[in-house]
Amino acid sequence: MILSVPLVVALVVSGALAGLLGALVGIGGGLIVVPVLVLGFGVDIKIAIASSLIAVVASSTASGSVYVGKGLTNLRLGMLLEVATTFGGITGGLIAVYVSPTVISALFAVLMIVTCVLILCTKDPVKKTAVSESLATVETAKETIGKLSGSYYDPYLKEEIQYDVQNVPLGSFVSFFAGVLSGLLGVGGGFIKVPAMALGMKVPMKVAAATSNLMIGVTAISSLFVYFARGYVQPIIAAPVALGVVGGALYGTTLAQKISPKLLRKMFAAILVIVAVQMVLKSLGVSVGK
Repeated sequence: MILSVPLVVALVVSGALAGLLGALVGIGGGLIVVPVLVLGFGVDIKIAIASSLIAVVASSTASGSVYVGKGLTNLRLGMLLEVATTFGGITGGLIAVYVSPTVISALFAVLMIVTCVLILCTKDPVKKTAVSESLATVETAKETIGKLSGSYYDPYLKEEIQYDVQNVPLGSFVSFFAGVLSGLLGVGGGFIKVPAMALGMKVPMKVAAATSNLMIGVTAISSLFVYFARGYVQPIIAAPVALGVVGGALYGTTLAQKISPKLLRKMFAAILVIVAVQMVLKSLGVSVGK
């Protein structure tokens, strides 16, 4: 691929869109980066996955630190689940180098449909406590000492949200599976972690997204080494995308506090369905994009 100014701009814009969506729902943007590079720029899917993993690390670093500062991230829960996810990421990266691009494209399409269903089904099973807006600062967000439960202030609802974390063994198992898929498809694993935390562990959607954003960077790094060793990392593609992802992710962390989670889920699900159809066509040999 020969770089030109229009191409660099297109890569940066694509990365920004992916980073924005990734930060809003805690998936890291990989579900957008890989299809865009494959379908829109004609990049080999394994090179696209390696570039996506770099973008996921950038997105996690940018948005994860902001969410921690806002008190949305549950650090104890993130560190607990990340142990299983890291092992899964290494496993997935090792598997990916032996799987054909056609199979990966088909798996990606199926994954998008599953993610769409999971995101639409995700609810916020939380307890609400009224808090004066003048007192709503990051200090109202806290984790319960000795437990995984906590609370945070939601600017959209103008209430303090309290929650209890349940089904930790289930969360660890799902996190390992998410890590495998992250290494295999370059998607960060947040698309499974967020619904798993929200549905299976009863964690609020915004806390799940923030915690996922913290975790996906570590997951991506664990499998990125495999792609780097195999020569799939191409800086001329990865650098512009990662730059855009950081900008989009930083803006997404601010926007996430002001938007309805229900509306966000519907918009993102619609995008996933459209891209999934294109990936199915590509896996069947039908020409789409470049």
